[in-house]
Amino acid sequence: MTIHKLIQTVAAAAALIVAPGLALAQNYPTRPVTIIVPAPAGGGIDLIARVVGEKLSVKLGQPFIVENRPGASNNLGTAVLANAKPDGYTIGIVGGSHNTNKFLFKNLGWDPEKSFEPIVYTHEIPLVFAVYPKLPVKTLPELVSWMKANPAEAKVATSGRGSAQEMAAEMFRMDSGAPVLLVPYKGSSAAHPDLIAGRTALYIDTISAIQEQVKSGNVRAVAVSTKVRSKALPNVPTAEEQGIKGYDANTNGGFLAPAGTPKDIVNKLNVEINAALKLPEVRAKLEAAGIEVQGGTPQQYAAVIKSDLAKWGKVVKEANIQPE
Repeated sequence: MTIHKLIQTVAAAAALIVAPGLALAQNYPTRPVTIIVPAPAGGGIDLIARVVGEKLSVKLGQPFIVENRPGASNNLGTAVLANAKPDGYTIGIVGGSHNTNKFLFKNLGWDPEKSFEPIVYTHEIPLVFAVYPKLPVKTLPELVSWMKANPAEAKVATSGRGSAQEMAAEMFRMDSGAPVLLVPYKGSSAAHPDLIAGRTALYIDTISAIQEQVKSGNVRAVAVSTKVRSKALPNVPTAEEQGIKGYDANTNGGFLAPAGTPKDIVNKLNVEINAALKLPEVRAKLEAAGIEVQGGTPQQYAAVIKSDLAKWGKVVKEANIQPE
């Protein structure tokens, strides 16, 4: 056999191996796709799932149906996703708890890295350092000084154990040295009245939940938690700009598929979701809700998950937060 014929034979054999996967991706989807949202309707990841799902339905010719599966600090829906058939017909979107619950709960039944195929990193939602408006502080250094001078009054609201708000507050305590008296609430809507009335001094809340209170003057924003300023509150400086070097606490996430989902399907979804995220109407709707649109490759999202697991694992350990 000549070298030329040998090359042709090897190429043909390779094509036979690759062709089934390519054909699967080219024809996908041939029936409706379920998007698991492990949180109630109306939140940030639910909004992203519905806005992006609508665009995918139009582009790919099959319905992308959002299914809310809230419960157990988002663990219930995430477990449903992890145990779904890895054929591309069940995907999901997760938020910040995906990278913290590993440290907060025993026997999850799923692993944030091993149980999933990352599809695309969709979003970051900055947190806002919002203070009681009559507090005599306008900057983050002034807040830290006030808290150190008034440790008994340094009450910081959170949205409960293991929430993004609690994790951000613990990181703030570690990085600034400010005393922090955590006061847990059942979510932002329960915490806001006490902050507005001065029964708590600070709430490091998601921009999606707190921005209207900031704009109305009910609370004062002294910093945002991300490394860059938020598009929703561009005049509010970051914590790092105000001297807390390296501070970066946000709630973020993206689309995942069950582990074992064919790579060609994952890559096709990655391309189409990235395209949807670049549409002006999609970006406008998400940014109006305080969501910073991301994007990128599956590998880039995997790197974000790995980095966040290291960051929040350190916070949980240093704060001595015990798993349930």
